[in-house]
Amino acid sequence: MDYQSEREQLCEIGRRVYARQFAAANEGNLSIRLEENLVLCTPTLFCKGYMEPDDLCLVDMSGEQLAGKRKRTSEVLLHLEIYRQREDVKSVVHCHPPHATAFAVAREPVPVGVLPEPDIFLGEVPISPYETPGTQSFADTVLPFVERTNTIILANHGTVSYERNCETAFWLTEVLDAYCRILILANQLGGIRRVSREKAHELLELRKVWGFEDERFAQEFAGMDLRDHPLFRETWTQSGVEQSAFPPEA
Repeated sequence: MDYQSEREQLCEIGRRVYARQFAAANEGNLSIRLEENLVLCTPTLFCKGYMEPDDLCLVDMSGEQLAGKRKRTSEVLLHLEIYRQREDVKSVVHCHPPHATAFAVAREPVPVGVLPEPDIFLGEVPISPYETPGTQSFADTVLPFVERTNTIILANHGTVSYERNCETAFWLTEVLDAYCRILILANQLGGIRRVSREKAHELLELRKVWGFEDERFAQEFAGMDLRDHPLFRETWTQSGVEQSAFPPEA
């Protein structure tokens, strides 16, 4: 099989990533899992905005390239680790959306209880520790988070989102970057104002209605203030994360 439909999908998402300025020059990488041991991914050193279907690479789950005229991205190891951990995931989008990447560079946790759409469609977004890109150590940084969320900020690097199809994986990236942009702009106006504790719980209930998985649905979170990041706080020290620009409300 030539997987022409999947190749065209990946090229279309590549064009959208580049058009949104989520990946400059040859940055970013995308993939689709085709079969249990077969993944279609983008090539290295090639602009995602200009890819054609025959520019893409086929690799197995060990990362060995099986087909393609160009060399596969070195960061496919990140994609493969996500696929190994999440059988439901069929596509991974990794790129450097500027506003979300600003949070990655500052290692500032993304606040919750501010805007409905991110709370409903993203939930809490963790920041993974930094490791050199293209290595297995880099791929392993997502292991504490990959089963708990579908969107991760990579410290001093960018973002990775993953879902059942590449359209939705890209959409999560787009929602995150738009939200981070709003947060940065609001801080320039004097700071953000969170919704009340009760309203934050209502947004979590809407997340449940929309069919998303979330650890915060558990009864143990019923009495907590969701605006103060109880879910991923235990990972902040390892990732070098610190609340600075958006401290909790008194």
